[in-house]
Order: sequence, then C-alpha cells, then structure tokens
Amino acid sequence: MIIGVPKEIYPGERRVALVPAVLPTLTKAGFEVHIQSGAGVEAGYPDSAYTEKGAKIIPDRAAVFAAADIIVQVLCYGSNDKTGEQDLPLFRRNQLLVGFLRPFGTAEVVQQIAKTGVTAFSVELMPRSTRAQSMDALSSMATVSGYKSVLLAADSHRRIFPMLTTAAGTVTPARVLVIGVGVAGLQALATARRLGAVISAYDVRPAVKEQVQSLGGRFVELPIEAKDAQDARGYARAQDEDFYRRQRELLGKTVQESDVVITTAVIPGKKAPVLVTEEMVKGMALGSVLVDLAAERGGNCDITEAGQTVVKHGVTIIGPINLASGVPYHASMMYARNITAFLTYVIKEQKLNLNLGDQIVSDTLLTHAGEIVQGRIREFLTLPALA
Repeated sequence: MIIGVPKEIYPGERRVALVPAVLPTLTKAGFEVHIQSGAGVEAGYPDSAYTEKGAKIIPDRAAVFAAADIIVQVLCYGSNDKTGEQDLPLFRRNQLLVGFLRPFGTAEVVQQIAKTGVTAFSVELMPRSTRAQSMDALSSMATVSGYKSVLLAADSHRRIFPMLTTAAGTVTPARVLVIGVGVAGLQALATARRLGAVISAYDVRPAVKEQVQSLGGRFVELPIEAKDAQDARGYARAQDEDFYRRQRELLGKTVQESDVVITTAVIPGKKAPVLVTEEMVKGMALGSVLVDLAAERGGNCDITEAGQTVVKHGVTIIGPINLASGVPYHASMMYARNITAFLTYVIKEQKLNLNLGDQIVSDTLLTHAGEIVQGRIREFLTLPALA
C-alpha cells in the first residue's frame, strides 16, 4: 500500500504528517511512502532526508493523491477551513484519509468529505485508553501548545520569570496561573516551573489536584462543586451558566494576583466557557499577560481576539491559533509517531481492519462508503442513526 504525504496548505502551517525517522517502521510493515516535494522543509526535514530513508519524492500534489492508497495529513479539509476544500476533487472512493478533520465542525463539511467516498479516520476522536496512548495525536499537539504558550507569555511579559539574586538586589519570581489542567495545562505548568515561576492552577476536576502538586504547584480550590466534572473519556464536562458565573466570582482574586494567566479549557463540540471576564482583566496589574489557548473555540476570556495579540486595560491578551505549528520540528515528530502507531495497528499484512468491535477503530472511523458512520458525530450533527 502506498502512503501519500502532501504538503500542508493551511496558511502558516509548518508541520508535516510524516518525518524521515518513522519511514523504516512503515517500510518494514510493507508500506511505500510518497512525499510531495518540499512537504517537510518548513519543519526542518529536507527532501534528501526522506529519500535516504527510502521515500519517493513526488513533485506534483495531484500525483501524490492519485498514487496513494492512504493520504496522511496534519490538517485535512475540515480542520483546514481556509484552503482545504481544494483537496476534495483529488480524493477517490475507498482511499484512506488520516488526520485532523474537525468532526465537531459543520455537518455540511463533514458530509462533503463523506461524499468523496474516502474512508476517513479522525485523530481527534482517538479514545483516551492505554492501548491508544501511543496514537493520541491530540495529546501530543496539546503538549506542544502548552509548552509554547509559556514561552509566548514569558516573551511578552515585562518581568523575568525566575527569582534572581543580583548585585542590584533580588528579583522576585513571576506568578503563573493555569486554568484548565488537561495535557496542555500540565505542560504549561511544568514549563513555567522550569523557567522559575511560582505556579498555581485551577480545574473543575478535583482529581487533577495531585497532578498539579506533583509539579510543585498550588491547586486553587473554590467552594463550589461541579456536577459530573468529567466524562468517561477524561474530558471536563460543560457546566451550566450559574456554575460559570459563580466560578468567575471566586476566581477573580486569584486571576488579579497573577502576573501571567494561561487558559486551556475547551469542551469537545462546544464553545469554550468564559472563565475570565473583561472586569477581571481590568483588575490585573499593568503589564500582565493572558494567553488564551481556547481562542479558536471562542476563547476562555471574553475579550480575546482569535489569532491576535492585543493590549486591553494594560494587559496583553494573546489568542493563538494553531500554536503547535510554532514548534514544527518536534510537533511533526510526535505526530508522525502517533500516525505510524495508528497505521500499523489498523492495517496488518496490507489489509485494513474495520472491526467496529475495536474501540480504536469505531471511535476514529468518521466516514466510509459515502456516509458519516461515527455514531457520536451523527448525533452531534443531528443526523439520523444508521442501521
């Protein structure tokens, strides 16, 4: 089977779906890999590095799609809402497509993908289980985003992060608050701690308290309790507006005492909850920084501007989109390992396993034979259940 890796076409995207280091594993499993010329250059992987590992370089994008049994991308059409539509005519029936597809987007886009006849696997839907851990691309990219968010904050802040004792006196450490302690939040905490900041964190899930403390952070406890704080997949559940209003009231003082606030709270398929209001921002010290990792989903701060860095009330508010692309070398490496683990799991002896009794297959299989087949997604898009 031929795996085709086209160049990413989302504006500013620098990652690549496969890196040279994974090619021996794929070759050993019986795959042939075709890479569009220049696909890895922005991430730091020249064409020569691929040819040394046995890949075939294809100059033309359409030729990659035409030859490949499997197309592997980072941002497929769906997650690439800017330029991804131009790939639709290149797909063919029964071709496999693997990548970020934004299944909780719009029904129209997901149906467009389905109508091409591709068998599409959405990596966002990977179950959070021990068996699937090595395939969890969403967590890999969240790790990169959490790391990068702290670097953005440190670069934008007027203070030095670590405590320094100098001939000019002592410099006190910065105080960093992370709201939402998932994979991105934990990596942000760890990175801020490595830079010498005093760290604290808040999450609706009391179970993460131990993880925060293990990183040397203080877990902020509020006198309110979330109902069913997390779902079976380990994600935070959406709460009602009364809960969020009370949460904002109680978090206000902690936010205003922090030099840097990083918010990471997203609910799959829903608009991000507002956790930091403009009123709270007004109370922050001049020169403080807020990095909103939920900017693309509407933002955890109600005055975040997606894709922009703005200064409001003396506070720098950063609303990054596609942050993992800012560290393309290692983001691509992690993603490629996830995809390689997935492909070698679902394809054995050049045969695709479509056993829907296997949770890894049933959770990630988005479209097949012209239909959206993932049950959760059909329900979310208010489509009738399939027989």
